[in-house]
Amino acid sequence: MPDKLDYKKEYKDLYLPKAKPMLVDVPPINFIMVDGKGAPGGAEYQGAVGALYALTFTIKMSKMGGMQPEGYFEYVVPPLEGLWYGSEEGFDLERRDEWRWISMIRQPEFVTPDVFGWAVEECRRKKPDVDVSKARLETFREGLCVQMMHIGPYSGEAETIKKLHRYIGENGLENMTGNERKHHEIYLGDPRRTAPERLRTVLRLPVERKEA
Repeated sequence: MPDKLDYKKEYKDLYLPKAKPMLVDVPPINFIMVDGKGAPGGAEYQGAVGALYALTFTIKMSKMGGMQPEGYFEYVVPPLEGLWYGSEEGFDLERRDEWRWISMIRQPEFVTPDVFGWAVEECRRKKPDVDVSKARLETFREGLCVQMMHIGPYSGEAETIKKLHRYIGENGLENMTGNERKHHEIYLGDPRRTAPERLRTVLRLPVERKEA
């Protein structure tokens, strides 16, 4: 194992797909998650992201305070991810204030409920201005999906999604995206530091194989 485990490099099939559709069977993965509603630039979303990173870095730096969890290993913090869905009427791209989402960051395998609980209490004590009350540790079982790398601004994702839909239709698959199995995005670039045309985002849609 390298000095630091980088999940993006270790699991390239999940984090570094090519800019063309591909089928992937995603294994169960542990995440810290926060649910919310509204546009990604809104206060609720920004608060959720702040809570995720506060908890994630508290766990990563636990070794510095004498609270190193059993099985701890050095690792690179995985990227921010998001599950997106809508109301019962569906997901309307124009009604951003009604978007529902689950913002999340993958956690190393040594992060147990006890480790997570410790991190929550540490954040409450050391960072009282960060609201971690909505955060939870959960195993996400995503299963069979179609994905590809989207290169460019978030506003251009619709064209990439069309390519995914075309691939699904041409390969005997059924698109299962909805409020149960959700549209999934993995953010590999920081929009604060990266030009929009160079942003990289993994777009992933859940599917099932059609019965013959």
